[in-house]
Amino acid sequence: MTPLPAPETEGIRCMLLRGGTSKGAYFLADDLPRERTSIDDLMLRVMGSPDDRQIDGIGGAHPLTSKVAIVSRSEAPGIDLDYLFLQVGVGSDVVSDSQTCGNLLAGVGPFAVERGLVLPEADRTSVRIRLVNTGDIATATFSTRAGTVEYDGDQSIDGVPGSAAPIEIEMGGTEARLLPTGNAVDLIEGHRASLVDCGMPVVVLDTSDWGVSGDERPADLEADAGLTDRLERIRIEAGRLMGLGDVTTQTVPKVILVSPPRHGGTISTRSFIPHRVHTSIGVLMAASVAASTQIPGSVGHVAARAADRHTVTIEHPTGAFEAIVEVEDRPGIGFVAVSSRNLRTARKLFDGRVYPRPRRPLVHLHRTQSERTAP
Repeated sequence: MTPLPAPETEGIRCMLLRGGTSKGAYFLADDLPRERTSIDDLMLRVMGSPDDRQIDGIGGAHPLTSKVAIVSRSEAPGIDLDYLFLQVGVGSDVVSDSQTCGNLLAGVGPFAVERGLVLPEADRTSVRIRLVNTGDIATATFSTRAGTVEYDGDQSIDGVPGSAAPIEIEMGGTEARLLPTGNAVDLIEGHRASLVDCGMPVVVLDTSDWGVSGDERPADLEADAGLTDRLERIRIEAGRLMGLGDVTTQTVPKVILVSPPRHGGTISTRSFIPHRVHTSIGVLMAASVAASTQIPGSVGHVAARAADRHTVTIEHPTGAFEAIVEVEDRPGIGFVAVSSRNLRTARKLFDGRVYPRPRRPLVHLHRTQSERTAP
């Protein structure tokens, strides 16, 4: 096998896409090292982490813009693509694969066409994608024309300015249990919590238990150290109860504060991911919240207002997200999601080569004012 060129001097093929309400760097697996530790090291240097500004990389100084999608042809029968998601820490040197990302999933099909992994159809192309992080299967359908991806369109989604071509994403096929503990409600440190997993493990909490209204700005919630510390304790215990082990350094489960809707939707949310607050809501987080509203007695069900049987409109800080989730109570199994669908958009932002920071120890200089002004 021909060794890969030195990325610091030759660069690596990379495409930057907005997928849903996130933005990430997309790579072909064949363009990256095979060893996971080498990939993690490379992605930290590509993104410019650890650094709160990510000034020496292409990361956007926020978890929603410090994401990576690694795509390859799948060897699984009936599956077109494998998609591995990596969450790259901003101020930390942690690269996590403990979750997947439904927003970046929206860009996987278009990226695969751009890179020649998939041949486009005349008007609409559908691809079957295996989410390597979770094992779930998704079908993405998007616009193509004259052998290329059509990004322009009239579909708008809250949290993204303007409009683009619609991308339909349908999850399904696993029918895994929605309630890892088997309970609609668990008590954690005296607080009612619904632990739900519909593609993303979440802890659904009632805002009335936490002294907040549920319509706060993300920055205000993040600035409340007392609140965030208490929520983190709940998250860590919830992770243990959900069978995830010690989640102290993991990005799952997510904590979602829910309250009754204010703008005609089904339910209102503020989502911790896990320490910053999402400016909208993630695709799979939305699916888990939507599923919770259909489980009698759960925290989400109590907070929700009457809605269509399967269509749940989830209010978030920058608008609303419509999730279509079909939930059934199966004898001997419990609640399962038969299917989950949503509508996203994606757009190619940049295609070229990225040059990672050289591999050398980071040195941070802390000088006093007198040292800075000394001759």
